[in-house]
Amino acid sequence: MRYGRSAAVVVTVTGMLALTACGGSGADDSGASSSGKPRIKLVLNGGLGDKSFFDSAYAGLKKAEKDLGYDLKVVELGSDRTKWEPGFEDAASADDYDILAAGTFDVTDYIGKLAPEFPDKKFWVFDAPVDYSGKNGACSNKCENVYSVTFKQNEGGYLAGFLAEKLVAAKALKGAESLKKVGVMGGVKIPLIEDFVVGFTSGFQAAGGKKSDVLVQYVGGDKPFGDPAKGKEISTAMYGQGAALVWPVAGLSGLGTFESAVSAERYAFGVDSDQYQTLTDQAQKNTVVTSILKNVGNALYKAAQDDQKDTLKYGTVSTVGLAEDAVGYVNDDHFKELVPEKIRTELQEAADKVRSGSVTVPSAL
Repeated sequence: MRYGRSAAVVVTVTGMLALTACGGSGADDSGASSSGKPRIKLVLNGGLGDKSFFDSAYAGLKKAEKDLGYDLKVVELGSDRTKWEPGFEDAASADDYDILAAGTFDVTDYIGKLAPEFPDKKFWVFDAPVDYSGKNGACSNKCENVYSVTFKQNEGGYLAGFLAEKLVAAKALKGAESLKKVGVMGGVKIPLIEDFVVGFTSGFQAAGGKKSDVLVQYVGGDKPFGDPAKGKEISTAMYGQGAALVWPVAGLSGLGTFESAVSAERYAFGVDSDQYQTLTDQAQKNTVVTSILKNVGNALYKAAQDDQKDTLKYGTVSTVGLAEDAVGYVNDDHFKELVPEKIRTELQEAADKVRSGSVTVPSAL
């Protein structure tokens, strides 16, 4: 595909910081790329720094910039929801990109309305699809210029629950040998987050655990994915109820879980990115048994590759999971130190069964 002022792609993400622009767009004030490279604008309804979902998306697009010759610009709209819609309108109206990217359930309505207004542009939406039906005033052109990619987070959740039960049943977590409960902290109770929870509970039970031993709570409020203090408060309560470990599925709010895990001398799982690597506090890093990966960055990098080859399927949704290596878990030396070999083997076998289709994980979607 040739990129110029008549062609553009939009990528969208959901995050939590202040309105800033960063990264090298290589564009002048007229919107033309001084380098002649295709330009990606990553628009975050939030911001970078969550050491998880949004940072994963950014890393994938930075890789596309380095390996594939794109220029990348990032716009962070912050956690004030009243600024999101006008922020997306401004981002889409500017002529400083060829590709505009965004993601999750909070942005699909915005993109569904904007895409028909800019038929000569392209949009990538990740983690939730636009409504291609054209209902409710959105996608009046059936969003033929929008590519959506979603993830089987329930499969990652299944592995998290399976591992959690194996660890507590084997009394393998030092200092928490007497505890049987585990916790999942979601950002907000919506189908996408419930998909993590449903998968986790299914995996926990498949490993021999009781559903009643899975504690579930949501951050909620105005900043469900951007409130580390509330995340710490909820996680502390879960540890107080006897949770050996807590899995935060709540973006930036989840950073509070690792703080709480240090104070409680308990454990946690990371989410989306390898949080043992992204956390900077060594004590917090040590609480992370593994991270359940949603490889957003990999999916966006693949989209960039396919778009360059003119093989990216616009007007459609791709759904990827374990079979496509789009979800998984971190199996590094730290993981091997904390998890006995027998459990690691059982977890790999469970993953292979899901990957092959011999085990179907229930979903909330």
